[in-house]
Amino acid sequence: MVQAINLKKGMIFSQDGKLIKVLKANHHKPGKGNTVMQMDLRDVKSGAVVHKTMRPTEKVDLVEVTKKNAQYLYSEGDTYTFMDTETYDQYEVSADQLGDDVKFLIPNTVVDMDFTDDNKIIGIELPATVELTVKETQPGIKGATVAGGGKPATMETGLVVQVPDFINEGEKLVIGTENGDYKSRANSQAR
Repeated sequence: MVQAINLKKGMIFSQDGKLIKVLKANHHKPGKGNTVMQMDLRDVKSGAVVHKTMRPTEKVDLVEVTKKNAQYLYSEGDTYTFMDTETYDQYEVSADQLGDDVKFLIPNTVVDMDFTDDNKIIGIELPATVELTVKETQPGIKGATVAGGGKPATMETGLVVQVPDFINEGEKLVIGTENGDYKSRANSQAR
């Protein structure tokens, strides 16, 4: 048993006979009243995502998961194929199971795959950051700073990220997977 205040992104718990994965967990203190945990949760089996509010002291049953290192290989339609980096076994995961994580996947991305005790795939855990290439954005502004207003950029996976004004199409960027936010240029490209 663990209290809701200790739940973090990626944790899996069981509730009402269902496996639930935490997608987001925020500790929120409204102006009046008690603090609450606002969470986005995904039903592992159905893929349904729900926003839920829990009291910080509410307890849930954590599920033991086995993690295996796996490399993303390719996708066919809504099926994503991963390969265990030790045994070379291949696993297929549906887009519904992956949810928004698909927007951070490019071939050769190494992830942790989560399995239940009976060897069923629950989902994946992305690395803290990934490198993605800018597919489309407005032209860069010379002399712009990071502190400027920024502009939207569409990455090669379809993810839309707010980036500084000096970023151009074709540049490789480091993107945080927790919030989908711009971190820096990859390889500190100097221009």
